[in-house]
Amino acid sequence: MRKILDLYDKYKEIINYIIFGGLTTLVNFVVYFACIGMFSIHYLLANVIAWFLSVVFAYVTNRLFVFEKVNFSIHSIFREIVLFFGARLLSGAIETGSLFVMVGLIGVSDKISKLIVAVIVVILNYIFSKLIVFKKYR
Repeated sequence: MRKILDLYDKYKEIINYIIFGGLTTLVNFVVYFACIGMFSIHYLLANVIAWFLSVVFAYVTNRLFVFEKVNFSIHSIFREIVLFFGARLLSGAIETGSLFVMVGLIGVSDKISKLIVAVIVVILNYIFSKLIVFKKYR
């Protein structure tokens, strides 16, 4: 058990990002498929709605549990929110553009396309969050 805890301590940030990234992806997928299945919303609009709600969830969980930011000053939070949403806008645009190409132009199922694109987006979001948004200052 001690070895498991030591490994967790060593890789805590990545493990927590995988856990909360998975939960963020779950929020995104549930909202996306609910918008399509329950409300018959066009897949691109459904993706935007799902993106927004999952980004709000991701910001809170990334700040508190992944990168463990403890600075609660208005300036710090405002800076992070602007950078976080900016980075997520970029990855969201990549996601939406990729969905348009895969579903609208190539004809791949929206469900399969959403899964493929999600992997790319999760990787991009970790890089943006680690290197830009929640960058540790000395």
